[in-house]
Amino acid sequence: MLEFLTGAGLAAAAGLNAYIPLLVVGLSARFLDWVELPGAWAWLQNEWVLVILGVLLVIEIVADKIPIVDTVNDWLQTIIRPTAGGILFGTGTASETVAVTDPAEFFTSNQWVPIAIGVVLSLVVHTGKTLARPAANAATAGVAAPVLSVAEDVSSVLLSILAILLPILVVIGLAGVAIGLVALVRRRRRRARESAAEQGERSRSPRA
Repeated sequence: MLEFLTGAGLAAAAGLNAYIPLLVVGLSARFLDWVELPGAWAWLQNEWVLVILGVLLVIEIVADKIPIVDTVNDWLQTIIRPTAGGILFGTGTASETVAVTDPAEFFTSNQWVPIAIGVVLSLVVHTGKTLARPAANAATAGVAAPVLSVAEDVSSVLLSILAILLPILVVIGLAGVAIGLVALVRRRRRRARESAAEQGERSRSPRA
């Protein structure tokens, strides 16, 4: 159970920001003695990989806070975030932090299963973020972009840390992310209905 929660927390965090959980896992494995990655994922703690992830994170943080650019960035991340989620779920379910050193011990011979689960979880979170952000930007003239981006980054950091240190609390974090995304999607739909209604009223109004 804890293995699944660790993987799920890291995958969901990747759906918000691909590079934060990758960095958290890589740095934890490099500097914390009690975190050990399985051989297949040991490259995450390589110093050059960490530097590259850090640079990509800076770019992501800046781009995600600029209206319109954030939407373009979300579409570009449609492949990157789910891929990171698959890697992280496989890493989390096989890490020493949850007392499992070989993915095959937990998923028998189906080593692709944790990666597929991670991809799906991350894609779901990413899709919700991608659909909700344009509506929030339109409703606030772009003011919401940096605010939502900061909230998403903080959520990604917290989920990543909880997944490693206290995986049982990942349930609460996932619930919070789900509630936030549902609220944003509902707001988007409501705004779309209001806009359609306004256009309908204008089309029915008599011309002078």
